Amino acid sequence: VTRVLYPGSFDPVHNGHVEMVETAAGLFEEVVVAAL
Repeated sequence: VTRVLYPGSFDPVHNGHVEMVETAAGLFEEVVVAAL
């Protein structure tokens, strides 16, 4: 399984964050988003 961790404060969440997760989801089997 190929995993990627995307940590951040995401305050506020914006379209750039969503696009990054969507792109990562196409490249990796599992995307873990960690809100700090």
